[in-house]
Amino acid sequence: MNEIKDIFNSKTRFIRVLWCDNANIIRGKAVHVDSLQSSDSTKDVDIKVGISRGQQGVPVMYDGVVEGSRLGPVGEISLKGDMSTLTIIPYAPGHARVMGDMMENGKIWGNCPRGFLKKMTSKAFNEGLEVKSAFENEFYLLKMDEEQSKCEASDTTPFASTYSMDLNQEVIGEIVESLIAQNITVEQYYPESGPGQHEITMEYTDARKAADNQIIFRETVKAVALKHGLRASFLPKVFPDTAGSGCHLHLSLWQDGMNILQDTTNRYHLSETAQYFLAGILHHLPALMAITTPIPRSYHRIRPQMWSGAFQVWGFNNREAAIRVIKGDDGAVEHFEFKTMDASSNPYLALGAVIAAGLDGVCNEMNLAEPVGKDPAALSSVERDKLKIHSLPCNMKESLDNLKENKVLLKAMGPELSKSYLAVKKAEYESLCKLPAGKEVDLLLEKY
Repeated sequence: MNEIKDIFNSKTRFIRVLWCDNANIIRGKAVHVDSLQSSDSTKDVDIKVGISRGQQGVPVMYDGVVEGSRLGPVGEISLKGDMSTLTIIPYAPGHARVMGDMMENGKIWGNCPRGFLKKMTSKAFNEGLEVKSAFENEFYLLKMDEEQSKCEASDTTPFASTYSMDLNQEVIGEIVESLIAQNITVEQYYPESGPGQHEITMEYTDARKAADNQIIFRETVKAVALKHGLRASFLPKVFPDTAGSGCHLHLSLWQDGMNILQDTTNRYHLSETAQYFLAGILHHLPALMAITTPIPRSYHRIRPQMWSGAFQVWGFNNREAAIRVIKGDDGAVEHFEFKTMDASSNPYLALGAVIAAGLDGVCNEMNLAEPVGKDPAALSSVERDKLKIHSLPCNMKESLDNLKENKVLLKAMGPELSKSYLAVKKAEYESLCKLPAGKEVDLLLEKY
């Protein structure tokens, strides 16, 4: 990371201070460097901008505060830049970026999503655990049709097509180089199943940094695509008859610098802590989905036999399970994949809620059900009942109703954040469900 004084001596003129709201819209205000007082120490630079308290009550459809959020036009909070996240933006000459924390009276505001994740990682630390994670994104590259009236797929190639790699080499190459320039390690890339759909994976890191990286990733993909005359969208379901786009969350648990998921002396070769943590996530999953799959279009993707995790089960290397425990060639368990998630979710809220659910399993020593080694959809209803395999919510209303009744997750979020989040999502559900599919996609395509 460059020292601030070095960045100030470069061509940087503005520093963007970012936040991600309850609707998962990435927002920011830019501060001109001439307005900052700096010294030789990064600790002495303080970037703050004011934003309305009402921002956490704004839905995806319009810039106005929803009823029931307990927020309004009166009052401001401070958005304080976290200088440890300072990065030059390679695709926007003259601009740098920091992630912002919402502050009130010198403390993290109760409505701050990033503050919520910090609270959950601190709680994990108090239990002797460190959570490491990475977000695995799928997205579409789109182009305008001849009439310039709507977007269509940028190509029609199949899964993992090398021809697609050649067609998209310039834009994907610039995306990857831009990510690397922002201190993000890229691990893999390949064209995904849908026409014009791609996947780029990032390296594991600590939970807070992983969520910050997810914000950078989304911004970078969309901005670089635009430079190449394309539109990038992370919307979970763009086209009705092609693959949806997920944002799988990869997680591992660490203690004293060691990955503690595996224990060959235990059943399934999983440590007791890992089993409790997985059990907690599975137990709370019907409510978690209101945070990890938080818009109506999310549920067009969550379907059986779509590799999206439509059943409340876990399994080893089972891509139809909501949680896929991944074994390497040597049989060792190093991490697991939470599949019932997409990039319409706020990464701070989603990761924080998953950690809260897992910790509840650890604290209460929840029993982990048997792993499922088959496609649940291929089993008869009698077989599923016998194995206690349940379908997950198939619409947003059902998951929201579950969250409203989930005392563990609501307590973890706190009264302010849980209230504003539920109010925003209620308004989004009621509005978006009234729209024809085409208009819903048009509204959301460039928001996510």
